[in-house]
Amino acid sequence: MNTINETNFKFSNQKSVYKGKVREVYNINDELLVMIATDRLSAFDVVLSRQIPFKGQILNQIATKMMNDTADIVPNWLIANPDENVAVGHVCEPFKVEMVIRGYMAGHAAREYIEGRRVLCGVEMPNGLKENDQFPIPIITPSTKAENGEHDEDITREAILANQVVSEEDYLILENYTRKLFQRGTQIAAKRGLILVDTKYEFGKTKEGKIVLIDEIHTPDSSRYFYADGYQERQDKGASQKQLSKEFVRQWLIENGFQGKENQQIPAMSDEKVIEISNRYIELYEQITGEEFVKASTENVLDRIEENVNSFLRK
Repeated sequence: MNTINETNFKFSNQKSVYKGKVREVYNINDELLVMIATDRLSAFDVVLSRQIPFKGQILNQIATKMMNDTADIVPNWLIANPDENVAVGHVCEPFKVEMVIRGYMAGHAAREYIEGRRVLCGVEMPNGLKENDQFPIPIITPSTKAENGEHDEDITREAILANQVVSEEDYLILENYTRKLFQRGTQIAAKRGLILVDTKYEFGKTKEGKIVLIDEIHTPDSSRYFYADGYQERQDKGASQKQLSKEFVRQWLIENGFQGKENQQIPAMSDEKVIEISNRYIELYEQITGEEFVKASTENVLDRIEENVNSFLRK
């Protein structure tokens, strides 16, 4: 099965290309960004060796749906989707922080909590919580936006402002937008029998100085979901939560001795594991959207993307 590992397109009026962990972004004449979702898989800020069939299509289509479903409360960068793996939007200057918001004490927050730490990114976490318990109110725990090959790092609101990473005026808007988006995402998830546990949002500024939501939103790469049915029963028993997120990939890596630390070897991924991960992504797509996932043709997939993008750019 063909997967998308990397692209090397030369579009008309292309000025540059940025290759992130899982997306490749083409700048068209400093006016449009063509964002291509590859099938690469990253965890612990490391790109793994195997690609996951249909992962890029799934991420792109979930993000598009969620952008459309939140556009009434927060403006976003999106203009069109000329291909199943492609989003085209306005050129923006990204803020150098990721706005992470957590409704539950899970994942990174839980790992910190279990180590005995009660402050995350300058925000206090209450005593007496168990892993996967709900916070009294969602907490915002920002991180730095890493460059290629670097790790995202926790950062406090105070450090962001003191180091002028973001102005106070803009940061207040980012916080407001983050809480609005998380509330809407929580409502959308609840309708599908899911709990939106935590997620991250990225923002940028258009040429006109407007702050907009960019990149992905509410996808399994950027978010963690629990199944609502049986959540409290599992908590009361101290059992693991049934979840749909990339956390199962992280747990598999941890069990095989890898957490992205220096000198650790990335474990080999079998064909069976690749298909398992692909199926989990499809499961999340169908659960969160309520729609059946339709697999795009993977025959000559790069030619398909190039043709569809060129057709859009010619219009």
